[in-house]
Amino acid sequence: MLKLNTLCAFAALVAAPVAAEELSTSGDFLDGIAAIVNEGVVLKSQFNEQLDTIARRAAAEDIPMPPASILEEQILERLVLTEIQLQRADRIGLEISDAMLNDSIRRIAQQNGVRFEDMPAMLAQDGVNYAAFRRSLRDEIAVEQLRRIEVGRSIEVSQREIQKCIADLEGNVVVNSDYELSHIRLSFSENASAVEIAEVEELADSIYQQLQDGADFRELAARYSAGDTALEGGSLGWMNGRQVPTLFVNVLQDMGKGDVSRPIRASNSYHIVKVDDLRSAVERSEINQVSVRHILITPNEIIDDATAKQRLEDALVKIRDGEDFGEYAKLLSDDPGSANLGGELGWAGPGTYAPEFERVVDDSEIGVVTEPFRSPFGWHILEVLDRRVYDNTEELKERNCDLSIRNGKMEAETQLWMQRMRDEAFVDTRL
Repeated sequence: MLKLNTLCAFAALVAAPVAAEELSTSGDFLDGIAAIVNEGVVLKSQFNEQLDTIARRAAAEDIPMPPASILEEQILERLVLTEIQLQRADRIGLEISDAMLNDSIRRIAQQNGVRFEDMPAMLAQDGVNYAAFRRSLRDEIAVEQLRRIEVGRSIEVSQREIQKCIADLEGNVVVNSDYELSHIRLSFSENASAVEIAEVEELADSIYQQLQDGADFRELAARYSAGDTALEGGSLGWMNGRQVPTLFVNVLQDMGKGDVSRPIRASNSYHIVKVDDLRSAVERSEINQVSVRHILITPNEIIDDATAKQRLEDALVKIRDGEDFGEYAKLLSDDPGSANLGGELGWAGPGTYAPEFERVVDDSEIGVVTEPFRSPFGWHILEVLDRRVYDNTEELKERNCDLSIRNGKMEAETQLWMQRMRDEAFVDTRL
């Protein structure tokens, strides 16, 4: 079966083969409406596709499913929420280009060890129509982008929070481990009364007791969880300990493989976490860095491609005769960030530069000025000034703490954001 990353897992569900279609007495296709959502609809065919796919996937992965009525309610609610978000994305003019979509499919192809061109055949083996897969994946990317715009950009992380996170995590076993987690989330509204919150807490305690008595975590997640992966048994997949949401860090510290946490209270939810697996992770991080200076000339309506290259060839002759590279950079370079610094770009790690630029950097010897070469930005000559192996552990700690704090806030803020949109939407279910 095709391996799917988190981004396209849901897309694969909705891109499955069309389930049994309704026909009129004349043999014409009649699609029904499962729900009216604002100015749009969720079709019965969409509902049936997901129901069929989830049932087949549950059977293949031996995931117990909740009773049919609960499963159908979960699936319809998922489709309604997706439709609300897609309508919102359309209203703000959010579009996913073919280039962005193809990049995502290339990553999926790479994960599965196949070429981009072979994806239609690979998907067909799993009974998935490629055109439907592209449409569904485009929708999923649009939802992810919408969340980043409307929720992610509003989340702020202070330096004080980062420093506290680093201090809390020093010596913490969680930091030095990778976790495969599953999760049940029980939500209540931001305006919930004390009685309503107590009811959710009671349900969380009941679920925890059922798990202690041997109940299947995946079945209870599918039945009760409000998390995005509920119908996948609550699986969150593998994550580095530094990227675990801060809400779970202290709890995971004393947990081993197979352990289930007691209910964890958050601002608007209760969580139960299970450690499906864990493994030791490398504590320190080192990367190869390079110090480079360059001169860039960008062709324009006055300077054509050939002229730009010729100017660099003329400068290269003078530099190789002993004239100062930095002075020529100040005089000629069209790179506003480095021209006044004599063309110096500072220390940089892999993936910093455009691929065409990085290839030349990788192939260059220290202190040797290259021949002119082309990148998407124009024509360059460059000189590698030095190389080093750099211990970026502390920087990585800051980045991962920032990510961990954002992830923790993102979970709560996303649910509030989605609940507000759901409350404001007109939804008329027809099943």
